Amino acid sequence: MMARTGVIAAGNMLVDHVHQIVQWPERGWLAEITQSERSTGGAPLNVLLTLAKMHVGLPLQAVGLVGEDGDGDYIMAMLDQYHVNRQHVQRTTFAPTSMSQVMTDPSGQRTFFHSPGANRLLDLPAFDRLDSSMKIFHLGYLLLLDSLDLPDETFGTRSARLLAQMRAQGFETSLDLVSRKGDPRYKPLVLPCLKHLDYLVINELEAGEFSGLEMRTADDKPHVDNIAHAAKELLAAGVRQRVVIHCPEGAWGEAPGEAGSWIPSRMLNQSEIIGSVGAGDAFCAGFLYGCHEAWPLQQSVQLAHACARTSLLCANAIDGAKTLEELQQEMGV
Repeated sequence: MMARTGVIAAGNMLVDHVHQIVQWPERGWLAEITQSERSTGGAPLNVLLTLAKMHVGLPLQAVGLVGEDGDGDYIMAMLDQYHVNRQHVQRTTFAPTSMSQVMTDPSGQRTFFHSPGANRLLDLPAFDRLDSSMKIFHLGYLLLLDSLDLPDETFGTRSARLLAQMRAQGFETSLDLVSRKGDPRYKPLVLPCLKHLDYLVINELEAGEFSGLEMRTADDKPHVDNIAHAAKELLAAGVRQRVVIHCPEGAWGEAPGEAGSWIPSRMLNQSEIIGSVGAGDAFCAGFLYGCHEAWPLQQSVQLAHACARTSLLCANAIDGAKTLEELQQEMGV
């Protein structure tokens, strides 16, 4: 039997329209836009395009729903440009492509106006007959996919049903969440999914919402003991292979039957950081590549750190992505 190879990433697809403004206007008044650019966003596109830019020849496939509009055309063109299979990216006339208008003032403070659009309608039929030669199925972002976040009598949620179906078809499964402070839906929507997951990669904010523990100390350092405790809780709740909780200073990685460990990152100076959009997705892409290639947990996290670091050096989620060779030089391999 052929070894399975490749990554399918599914879920939120959107376009970010990023505008530099002179100042934030008073209500009812005008503010001048000095520069605009657009970029793709959302977990599947960020993960897939980061993997594509590694130049490792992995088969890549996207699953999602976009509108019959210019933003939808742009997403399709980007997938073509990076040779990502888009046959399971469907188009709808019932909703526009999801998008954010992002206003950036001179201090770097960003304000988001988000239209959920077609992502709200993405549902189970979109996942029929996926390519069973692929190895990893990654879904993101839970809590932003309204149809998949609905309850399910048997599995708890429709997303848990989807992940169970993917595992039954032989995929290794991975999940990403959206960071939403104080959202009461964290536990009810996330818990049912965990026992159908191989990999869970989340940041310390999400782990804090899930565990109820403080993830940072009073002097704003990572509370490594609490982070480790949250990782153990997530493994105990059903994640089968690896849990990683990351923050700017490092990441805690843990697998069943192995001692967990703290893997520090090489920090950038604040002045070097151009944009943090998509850094978590870049981290996830690096980590999933390590898992795909059966790298040890620590080495997989080090590649994830390198992907996140290069992402921070650019304004959008994709421009900073590097080849695997460049990332390994960055890691000192």
